[in-house]
Amino acid sequence: MAYKVSDEMLGTFVPVLVYWVYSGLYMLLGCFDKYRLHSRKEEETKNLPSKGTVVRGVLVQQAFQIAVAIILFTVISKDERTGTNLQPSFFVVARQFVVAMLVLDTWQYFVHRYMHVNKCLYRHIHYKHHSLVVPYAYGALYNHPLEGLLLDTVGGAMSFLISGMTPRTAIFFFSFATIKTVDDHCGLWLPGNPLHVFFSNNSAYHDVHHQLYGGKYNFSQPFFVMWDKILGTYMPYSLVKRKDGGLEAKPVKD
Repeated sequence: MAYKVSDEMLGTFVPVLVYWVYSGLYMLLGCFDKYRLHSRKEEETKNLPSKGTVVRGVLVQQAFQIAVAIILFTVISKDERTGTNLQPSFFVVARQFVVAMLVLDTWQYFVHRYMHVNKCLYRHIHYKHHSLVVPYAYGALYNHPLEGLLLDTVGGAMSFLISGMTPRTAIFFFSFATIKTVDDHCGLWLPGNPLHVFFSNNSAYHDVHHQLYGGKYNFSQPFFVMWDKILGTYMPYSLVKRKDGGLEAKPVKD
């Protein structure tokens, strides 16, 4: 008899697989210098951790992510969301997606911003992520384990619980959130990228935040920019061509 993989197991492991497959695709595209937001030389000289260190750091965070997902799905295993084979309508799923996106954005904005405001937290926790001054795709989740737990894992659990989505819907939501996070850190500006068309919060927007001049701005992630605009931490930018090829996100002064 064929073994059926549960929605809970898929919701736990599919986003991890998506992370490495999608970031791997971006690393291949990184060979096209005309799409890069930073030169290869900048990536080599400005980033402190080695690529191997980044991979190990991401794997540690994903181990925490998997553990929390298993616990979460175990806790709600008797919930009415998993007690039926009926799936909600498209409109219900769409509403759950929007609610989950808003919850995740709100949580991450305020926790992320506080990690910059609190000098101790920044120095000992959040700086690890910012040691990648030139972001690249599979470094998206390169964080201190405590930051990964608070910012991403807890935020994801809250968005799942508050939105009321089923484990099956969670497979798609967390895979999409993973794609968006990788895209924001890919360090590339690809023409026609639909995520750049539909979301102002994109790779250039987040690249500004990773630079020294942008450390107090553009805290919003991963979907919208509303909290930055509402609370005065929004830094607009323009894309200009670099002399050595590629593009650069330059801040625009009011």
